[in-house]
Amino acid sequence: MRILRTIILVMLVLGLALPAMARDHTPPPVKPATAFAAVEIHKDEHLAIAVVPYDTKKQESIFRVDYLKYGVIPVRLIVTNTGNQPISLSDARILFETADGRYVQAAEPADVERLMNPHEPRSMPMPSPIPGIHFGRKNHNYEKVKEDFDTFEYNSLVVEPHTTHAGFLFYVVPGLDHPLKGAHIFIDRVRNAEGHQLYYFEIPFNQYLQSQSGQSH
Repeated sequence: MRILRTIILVMLVLGLALPAMARDHTPPPVKPATAFAAVEIHKDEHLAIAVVPYDTKKQESIFRVDYLKYGVIPVRLIVTNTGNQPISLSDARILFETADGRYVQAAEPADVERLMNPHEPRSMPMPSPIPGIHFGRKNHNYEKVKEDFDTFEYNSLVVEPHTTHAGFLFYVVPGLDHPLKGAHIFIDRVRNAEGHQLYYFEIPFNQYLQSQSGQSH
């Protein structure tokens, strides 16, 4: 009986700890891009880039907002530089390419907030230096979105030699029943230390969908 009580106590502790961990809003550990299913490797350019969409409620529990509810898919970008020179993403375009060939830019916090509050009154633009006139109350969800972007958004413009950087980009793709099926992440204008543009990346989400479907990364 003593052993049984100990087991039950451990299970209760773990059950309480897991939701608390999800509320920590901590980015997942960084692993090399080659550790993920949806990856493209350019051996000659010493660069690998992987993507992991957070397309389940369990995965997106690290965030403060339920993005999937509003047609927003958080996509984790993992960039690994195996060469001896830095790689620049300062001019890079990182686009969500839908199955029908449309390109979607990564969202800003205000884009997500507009989806969450489509009927919220907006600022009336006024000529500078007169500030805009605001109507209605400020939506508190915007602060949560902004915090998520500050915590998780990919912001490494330079990837140093033999390092990996990771972060999230948020794409607004509402109205699609299966937004990942047949879709890609398209990346170009990545440059090496000499400023030369590298070959573009086109990473299919189907690689992710075919690997351990729904598993969190």
